[in-house]
Amino acid sequence: MVTTTGGPRVLLRQLRETMAEPLASQERLDKIVGLIADNMHTDVCSFYVLRDDGALELFASKGLAAESVHMTTLRLGEGLVGLIAAEADVLNLDDATSHPSFAYRPETGEERYNAFLGVPVLRAGQTLGVLVVQNVARRHYGEDETEAMLTTATILAEMIATSDFANLIKPGSDIDLRRPRMFTGVSFTDGIALGTVVLHDPRVVVANFIAEDTEVEKLRLETALEKMRVSIDVMLDHGDMAGPTDHREILETYRMFANDRGWVLRLSEAIDNGLSAEAAVERVQNDTRARMLRQTDPYIRDRLHDLDDLANRLLRVLTGDGHALAHKALPDNAILVARNMGPAELLEYDRTKLRGIVLEEGGTTAHVAIVARSLGMVAVGRAQSIVSMCETGDDIILDGAAGIVHLRPTADIVQAYADKVRVTAKRRAHYAALKDKPSVTKDGVGITLLHNSGLVADLPMLDDTGAAGVGLFRTELQFMIASKLPKLSEQTELYAEAMAIAGDRPVVFRLLDIGGDKMLPYQRSMAEENPAMGLRSIRLGLERPGLLRTQIRALLLAANGRPLKILVPMVTETFEFVRTRRLVDKEVERLRRAGAPLPSRLELGVMIEVPSLLFELDQLLPLADFVSIGSNDLVQFLTASDRANTRVAKNYDPIGMPRLRAIRLVVDAARRYNIPITMCGELAGKPLEALALMAVGMTRLSMGPASVGPIKELVLNVDLKPIQQSVGAALSDGADGVAIRQLLEEWIVRQNLPV
Repeated sequence: MVTTTGGPRVLLRQLRETMAEPLASQERLDKIVGLIADNMHTDVCSFYVLRDDGALELFASKGLAAESVHMTTLRLGEGLVGLIAAEADVLNLDDATSHPSFAYRPETGEERYNAFLGVPVLRAGQTLGVLVVQNVARRHYGEDETEAMLTTATILAEMIATSDFANLIKPGSDIDLRRPRMFTGVSFTDGIALGTVVLHDPRVVVANFIAEDTEVEKLRLETALEKMRVSIDVMLDHGDMAGPTDHREILETYRMFANDRGWVLRLSEAIDNGLSAEAAVERVQNDTRARMLRQTDPYIRDRLHDLDDLANRLLRVLTGDGHALAHKALPDNAILVARNMGPAELLEYDRTKLRGIVLEEGGTTAHVAIVARSLGMVAVGRAQSIVSMCETGDDIILDGAAGIVHLRPTADIVQAYADKVRVTAKRRAHYAALKDKPSVTKDGVGITLLHNSGLVADLPMLDDTGAAGVGLFRTELQFMIASKLPKLSEQTELYAEAMAIAGDRPVVFRLLDIGGDKMLPYQRSMAEENPAMGLRSIRLGLERPGLLRTQIRALLLAANGRPLKILVPMVTETFEFVRTRRLVDKEVERLRRAGAPLPSRLELGVMIEVPSLLFELDQLLPLADFVSIGSNDLVQFLTASDRANTRVAKNYDPIGMPRLRAIRLVVDAARRYNIPITMCGELAGKPLEALALMAVGMTRLSMGPASVGPIKELVLNVDLKPIQQSVGAALSDGADGVAIRQLLEEWIVRQNLPV
């Protein structure tokens, strides 16, 4: 075994000095490979960089023919270098030419070199290139030499990512790290946004890669590890973490990894090889990420996020980067990119500069998605691995309708989407021109269009869309974005402000709908096997009447003599609605005794989203002042499919025959008892689905503000009565093979409807 001259620390110091010298890019690379070859006593050192066209180009070499530099290329998987790049793994051979993957390139003259050691150059698990050393004599490189190469590759990775090599590559090409990428995710909202990436949790920039004193670096690492472990223990011991929850499970995983001896040993060994504590974390996480990305086991891949987050936590402790809301300073046309985030975090940003959001996780019913829709922001979820593939400042395009993200888009893609934006702007102007027109079909059926809301910030859009009011105000958003339970005065102020902005237009306030997937950060919760069907919504309110009565009192005070509409969510049986009405009556009587002004008209409505209510409509509706249907939960429970689970939820058409019959059942009952009925779920904002709702007699639709224009245009152009007759016949006859969606598509073509 040949030992390196002075060890890897000497080499790293020489590399640092070289990187600080005022050298041209090629000159610097040539000097670096020369230093590596001399330090490791090898006949050859070569550096290959992965280009955006998938080719590995020889960028620098000491020992191979000089004319082969920038002329020799290999595809991913081709030759020994291509094999290393494809598998992101080390290759150590004493007879390279006999390896089945050896690729002969006559211009390099490397056929006479037998010993071969190649390591991948990685950043965030991505292969950026390959570093190779070779010797004429047959021998197996030792562990210390392999470690020296891997350590050097960490430095080269940062140099590639932060330096400009464009002048070394043929015109029209770039390194793979900066190539355009497309991600297919899930649409949260419609619309198109062109802008600049802002990482919500930006990667910690490691400035110091090389250790001056390894013992000092080890002490820094151990101190940081202990501090991180203590912070995790404190979070786990917090009262709100009592009992098994998803958040607690994540923290338990963090604690397991933070105390893993193998992980800590690898960090310590990286420091022994001359890296600083921060660079050691980066180096070990790069290696781990590269291995885990190539695993097919979904459990292992899921743990990758945990390890990434843990490594970032440790880097923040080491660098003192607390990430203290530095993200508030946004560029114009900012687009947030994050693994996941809560609605409170989204609302911390300057919404005047924020154009969109992309998440690696989340579903269409995630709370951040609901807030994004309320704000009229373009949003896409489930864009796998996008966080590690982009940097703050990259160009990005979101196609909300298609759920597609273009990162570092090419000029032709930018032009195509710029044209789409211009068309969209024209359509918005067209919709704006419709806002004052009565929402009546061509054959005289009036359709009331309303907003779904939850933020005071989006209520001024009532004036922009011409909507008749707010059909659903989600009061839980105030609770979800607060760090502690909002006081009575804070709730009263919010509701009063909402009513003031709405003016004469009605606002339907839904009582607190938390629990299930809507846990409050300060809420103590018990583990539930099926939280969507657990202690949530009005069930939780009735179990904790103090919480419910405080909210009811705040709503009554906020009305201050104005009309007030209160909606009771997730009623399962009539007695729950009766109990809620009794609580409302008690609060009304309390205010009357106190001499406070009462609402001029108080209406209490019931939200139908649990199928059992379909069999109690005749008992329930005479007690209610109005009815709303929550299609998200109703469809979920009717189909026994988790609406956040795309693998099953996508199998069931929400306007398929059974679901539409259930909706028609409620519409017919509301008509019998002469009480208003509104659709408040996601279906109301989708043109074809809205047409299905109108076809079964639904004349009040509540939706996101961005959907009002398209739905109004549909209303103004449709002859509704023949469609109602056609759909009614299909639902009543129950003919086999009749698909409501297909039937409606035929009517859309026949009437040339704008869908």
